[in-house]
Amino acid sequence: MSRLVKSGDDDGPVKKNRDEYRKAKELEEARKLGSAPAAVDEDGKDINPHIPQYISDAPWYLDPKGPTLKHQKQQEEKIKKFDPLTEWYKRGIEPSKTATRYRKGACENCGAITHKKRDCLERPRKVGAKFTGANFAPDEHLQPKLSFDYDGKRDRWNGYDAEEYREVVENHKKLEEARKDVKKNMVKEKAPDQEDDGESSSEDEDEDKYVDDMEMVGTKHDAAERYTVRNLRIREDTAKYLRNLDPNSAHYDPKTRSMRKNPYEGTGRNVEEVDYAGDNFVRISGDTVNHAQSSLFAWDASRKGLDVHVLAEPTKLEVLKKEFENKKAEFKTDVNKSILDKYGGAEHLDAPPRELIFSQTEDYVEYSRHGKLVKGDAPKVVRSSFEEDQCINNHTSVWGSWWSNGQWGYKCCHQLVKNSYCTGEAGKEVTSATLTMPPPSTNVEHKQLEQMKKDIEKSNKKKDKKKKKRSGSTSSDSSSSSSSSSSSEDEDEESVKKKKLAEAVKRLEEEDREAERMMKMDERKRKYNSFKGDNNKAPTEEDLEAFYMKRQRDNDPMAQFLSK
Repeated sequence: MSRLVKSGDDDGPVKKNRDEYRKAKELEEARKLGSAPAAVDEDGKDINPHIPQYISDAPWYLDPKGPTLKHQKQQEEKIKKFDPLTEWYKRGIEPSKTATRYRKGACENCGAITHKKRDCLERPRKVGAKFTGANFAPDEHLQPKLSFDYDGKRDRWNGYDAEEYREVVENHKKLEEARKDVKKNMVKEKAPDQEDDGESSSEDEDEDKYVDDMEMVGTKHDAAERYTVRNLRIREDTAKYLRNLDPNSAHYDPKTRSMRKNPYEGTGRNVEEVDYAGDNFVRISGDTVNHAQSSLFAWDASRKGLDVHVLAEPTKLEVLKKEFENKKAEFKTDVNKSILDKYGGAEHLDAPPRELIFSQTEDYVEYSRHGKLVKGDAPKVVRSSFEEDQCINNHTSVWGSWWSNGQWGYKCCHQLVKNSYCTGEAGKEVTSATLTMPPPSTNVEHKQLEQMKKDIEKSNKKKDKKKKKRSGSTSSDSSSSSSSSSSSEDEDEESVKKKKLAEAVKRLEEEDREAERMMKMDERKRKYNSFKGDNNKAPTEEDLEAFYMKRQRDNDPMAQFLSK
């Protein structure tokens, strides 16, 4: 041990001289070498002399009386203590602590002092115990504050009272006695003259004792798991592997003696014609499907909170299933009837079968070469339940019969506003005249008229020439006059065109100068909508020709020649 000064009394450590320090040092070295016995603490345990000083020295506030290592252990006042498993929360109530009068601060509903009205678990009374002064509930136990360790909190049997199971045992005993009494009464009714001795009752009790041990030859029966397996076949039956000797047919497992697939598959024989179609066919035939449906119904019912089981209560299950199917069918019929009553269309459900709708019939119908009905009844057009072909506001066509530029309208007047009044042909003309571009037929008609005039003039010239040859001088005078008049008309038209073209060019130059002036002007000083023209009329032929004449071609390499 490294501590040298550890001896003294209550007054404090005794001052040692140099010899005593030397002896204590030598004793410490001897203990480390093992030549001297180790130091002993208060409990009589040896202290390892090789423990360093910072571990062996105890703090001053512990007031050590000698060499000790207790300060390295967990202190008793800091050790957390847990309650034993024998202690548990109190249960039930204390009838001896039932009050006879209302106490201040007690529950206003039942009168117990251990809780308030908002925490009361009894049924809310019409008049509480505070006002009636009677029928007070006993006080609950004041539960102790128990603290369990890790295992105590997770012990599922912690707090279990074995005396509670005694009630279960007594109930079983009562049921067994009642069953014996019922059997005795049944025996007395069957044989009233027979004496009621112990042998007859014991035989009745043991009548089913040896049933589980009775097994048929070739069968395996297990009463605990409730299944029976037949390992042998009847010798008169044909073996499964002999039904089809083709090695590529259904596989036969000799260990389980099963053939799952149909052995006659691929031979051309139907399933109804053969007496054996495989083990899998037996699993999905008969009442197997009904049993599977019953199982699914039981699972769904139990999932929704209904206590029913396939094996435990089969009769109850069948009754519930039948009732459910009847209600489901009634609900479907009620829904269909309500829909038909609301929207109609019941007559369409009485239509003939679908395979007869497009088939031949015996109804004779005769048509003309133009498609008109001559003889017989015309086929009925299937219409919806909504009104059709109802023209309103003097319209002769329905809304949506005309379409233009992504909008629907009336075909009779080209109106785009629904429920508007019909304007007839006048509405068509107004609609076509108010378009942003002129009707495409105007320019074409103008050119056609000009072409027709030229053709008429040419034909007139040819006629004049023929007349001139026939009539001589008189015709020559008339032809010369007509030709002069036609030439003069051509000259007038050309001069008018040139004049209009010059005006269009001048107007275009003024517009360009005005646009250039506006572009140089500050945006804040421009007038509102300053680039909008006086009118939005369609450009004429002269305007287009002037635009083509004044158009700048930046890609032309000689475009800037004159400006340079």
